[in-house]
Parts: sequence; structure tokens; C-alpha cells
Amino acid sequence: MTHDKHADLSPYEQFNVELPQQFPEQGMAARAAAALVKSECWTDANPMLNLSSFVTTFVEPEAAEIFKDGSFRNFADPDMYPHTKATEEKCVNWLHDLWNGPKDVEPYGAATIGSSEACMLAGLAHKWNWRQAREKAGKDASRPNMVTGGNVQIVWKKFLKYFDVEPRIVPLKPGQYRLTAEQLDEYVDENTICVVGIAGQTFTGEDDDFQAIHDWLDAYEEKTGISIPMHIDAASGGFVNPFLYPEYEWDFRLPRVQSINASGHKFGLVPPGLGWVIFRERAVFNEDLVFYVNYLGGEAATATLNFSKSSATVMAQYYNFIRLGKDGYTRIMKQTVENAEYLRDRLLATGKFKVMNETQRIPVVALTLDESVTNYNEFDISNKVRERGWILSAYSMPANAQEVNSLRIVVRPHLNRDAAEILAKDIEMACEYLEEHGGNATPPKLHDLHKVSPGKC
Repeated sequence: MTHDKHADLSPYEQFNVELPQQFPEQGMAARAAAALVKSECWTDANPMLNLSSFVTTFVEPEAAEIFKDGSFRNFADPDMYPHTKATEEKCVNWLHDLWNGPKDVEPYGAATIGSSEACMLAGLAHKWNWRQAREKAGKDASRPNMVTGGNVQIVWKKFLKYFDVEPRIVPLKPGQYRLTAEQLDEYVDENTICVVGIAGQTFTGEDDDFQAIHDWLDAYEEKTGISIPMHIDAASGGFVNPFLYPEYEWDFRLPRVQSINASGHKFGLVPPGLGWVIFRERAVFNEDLVFYVNYLGGEAATATLNFSKSSATVMAQYYNFIRLGKDGYTRIMKQTVENAEYLRDRLLATGKFKVMNETQRIPVVALTLDESVTNYNEFDISNKVRERGWILSAYSMPANAQEVNSLRIVVRPHLNRDAAEILAKDIEMACEYLEEHGGNATPPKLHDLHKVSPGKC
């Protein structure tokens, strides 16, 4: 038996052991290993101050306990954990109701690992439905395309590449940062599997013009006989719109909307990563995409891209739904949007910024510098406030608006009015410093515009 040369060392000494390049031959005390791992993350950003991210950074202790309890339950094994699986089914039904799904249908959907998997599943459903309809009509089914705006999140470009669907991405322009019906006639045709609209887009937090797109597609069908569905990527807006704007028709009230995704780990207030995909009815998700697995004692249907995963996020979402209800979510989102409006107005009052999102729907502050500011840019401000611990997004916009820069702040529910005031003062001080000393930040060098999109995490 070989003697562990670390065994006689104190945690202080083990903590200073140099880690090898190869897999470690010997272990160390748990306390020393934990201290070493934590030390490597000391200089990472403080998640509470990371306002470039939509991802939840605070949960109640009870939610944290439920999250911990679900961590070791494999969600892929409903035979062993049937009541855990039932929480997903309840959440799917409730979201279908929240998003005004038809009352006389069977709700269908799934919990996913973030909205990315949810988007992939929705895209596959629409591709399969389009292809089967084309084959049934005796038409060519080899050239599917998808139409969306230049404000699209990176997952959709991944879907288009990975699943061999032609991208039809409508470019933006300065002052117009969302998809409208204006250019659809140049992009939509008989091979379009769906049009994707975004509720709470990454750059400015705005919604695409769903009603105008829907009306255009109605007119297109009347003219051509071709019916094209819509998918709503509500990664950010899906847990804001229903509570703050109940009369706003962005969801299944629009008949062409056949699927919606949202991120539970954003304004659903669950730790990462949880997404939801909800279909208008069971028939929209093509049966050819469902597999049945014989696993650990029974047969179970599986229709997600992922298999084994923790049950923690789903259980935490279920907790939030029954803990908060519509009333609780409404109060939280109302206060959060009010804090975003306060921060926006404070910064606009400096005269140094212009607002990019004329409609303040989700709690995102999207600004660009006024033309009068010439000796520093949005990237300089982002760099300067990082000295105070704040992480703010600075972007160059996509084609054809890439000459416009955006400074974007995601106001999450944990950011109270006091913290918003501190942030506003820190941004003002950064601008004052840059006014005197100038800035030297340059936008990062990026790949070509067809490969680059924002990540909405």
C-alpha cells in the first residue's frame, strides 16, 4: 500500500499543493480541495452584479432546499420518480393556460435544459410537419427554410446549421431593431417551415411585431393557399407579458402561433438552466419525434434532445408557481419594470444617452450614446464600471445596423431601487471620468455576421 504523501499535511499546506497537468495521482482533504476550487473563482464576476445576464441569481431558502433535494433525482426516469415527473406535467398545463392555449385540446410540452433545447424541439416539430405536408402533396421537401429577424438569438442559427434548414434572416437597420412585416415578401415562400418572432429580444428587450406578421401571413395564405405557422421565442418575455400585459395578444390567442418557448431560469425565477417549450396542442409535436424507452422498470416516452438530467430546476419552477401564483409574479415583475424605468430615466437625464427601446415591456434598459459624446463609447463605459464590479453588456448591433452600439442593462428582480441608484451613480461617474480622460476601447473583432449572434443567457 502506497503512503499518501499529502495525508500528514495540514489543509493550509494541501491548499498550496501545485496541481499537476495530468490527472492527479493522489487526493487531498475535502476542506483543502474545496478551498482550492473556490480560490480559482475569486476573481470571477459577482453574479449579483452581472447585469449583462438574464439568469436568476437569487432564490428563497425554501426553493434552494427543493433545488438541492431534486439534484440527485434523474428526471429521465419517471418510473422511479413518477411524482417528480408529474410536476413537469402540471407546469406544462399551467403554462399552456397562462399563454392562452385553446381550452378544448390536449396541452403538450416539455421542460428542457434552457430555451436553446426548447427552440430546437420547436424547430424540429415545424420542420417535420412541413416536410410531411409537402410529401403528402407530392412536392419537393428538400429545401426547408425558416424566417426570423436579425435580432435572433444564437440558438436559432445553431438550429438552422445543425438541422439543415436554410436561414432567411431579415436584417435590421438603425432605429429598427425588431422583426416587422415590412420585408416578409422577400423572405417567405412555400418552403418556409415557420416564422420565428421574439418576445423580449436580446438587444433592446422589445417584442417583434407579432400582429402585423400574423396579418401578413393571413394575407399570404389567402393569396397562395400556403399556411405558415409562427413560433414565439419568449425566452425573456414569456414570464413578463402574461402578468403585466394580460390584454396584449402575443401568444396562442394568435391562431398561427403553434409553439412558444420560455426560460424558467430568467424571469421564471429558477436557477439555471431550465427552459420550456409549449405547443398549441398535442398534434403539433409530430409523433415521429417521440421515442419510447424501456428503462429501469417501465416504458417511458422521451421527446427531448437531452436524456439524463437533474430534476432540480423543474421542482424549483413548480415551487415558484405554487408559491407566487399570478398575483406574486405580477407584483414582482411590476416592481422590476419600475426599477428599470427609474434607471433608464436617470441615465437619460444626463443627456449622454438615447433610449433604444421605445416600448419598455420587459425590464431591460437599452441605451446608445448621444451623438454629442465623441471621446468615448459604450464599450468604454462597460469597461469602466467593471472596476466597481458591475458587468454591463456592450454590443455592436447585427447587420445592417452594425455601426450602432448598445449599452444594455438587464434589471432582474434582485436589483432593488437602492442598488439601481448606486449603479446609476457609478455610470455617471464613469462618464465623467471618460469625459476628462477619453476612452480607448474598441469593439471586439467578431466572425462574419452570419455566424455571430447574441447569447441570451
